[in-house]
Amino acid sequence: MNGEATYARRLVADAMACISFYTRLPFSAAVDSFAAAQWAAPVAGAVVGLVSGAVLWAVLLAGVPATIAAAAAVGAGMLATGALHEDGLADVADGFGGGKTRDEKLTIMRDSRVGSYGVLVLIVSVLARWAALAAIAGMGGAVAVLALVVAHAASRALMPLFMMRVPPARTDGLSAGIGRIERPVAFAALAIGGFFLFLAGPFFALLSAALLAVWFRVLERLCRRQIGGQTGDVLGALQQGGEAAVLITASAILV
Repeated sequence: MNGEATYARRLVADAMACISFYTRLPFSAAVDSFAAAQWAAPVAGAVVGLVSGAVLWAVLLAGVPATIAAAAAVGAGMLATGALHEDGLADVADGFGGGKTRDEKLTIMRDSRVGSYGVLVLIVSVLARWAALAAIAGMGGAVAVLALVVAHAASRALMPLFMMRVPPARTDGLSAGIGRIERPVAFAALAIGGFFLFLAGPFFALLSAALLAVWFRVLERLCRRQIGGQTGDVLGALQQGGEAAVLITASAILV
């Protein structure tokens, strides 16, 4: 019994640690290995989706059009995470688009300033997610909340596997500091992400999983070629692309 209680406390601590790391929500927990806690990355994503969904539903209940509610939900997600993954997406676009050598690309990605590539990619990303969510929100708050929770959870479920498969491009930095991700941790995250996908139906889950797999493979090949590995910024880009893919799929199937 004590062993089961200890195991349950560890799972809760892992989830709290991931929520604290991936969001600005007031959660915290001490864990022995943050790498081992990464199975809970999609759990943190689900929490972000719930926050965004709650804002969207509240705005819809106030009688505001679905387009405005969708914008509020996207903004709420950014506030909940501190735009952590949006920042990574912009840095990857600037680095991969503006740098000529591996070192130049990595240097640009560490620059706090955002260039034209980063701005343009962010515009496209936000517009794609907003447009898809606005279409879904027109079907009602419950469908939109489900889509948000699923999109945020499934997109973050990819990150542990990416860290396991692709070595860090730097010896320091956010991704390298997490440590080595073991196979059971990565597969547990994928299983949780798959569970959330199936909440919206088997056909939706299979199509979304296929798109996520394609996006995963494209980004993996790109970052290996561009910088020889992955960074925290690359993981942010992975999440943003995955979130957009799931929301767009939802707008095509669920609407």
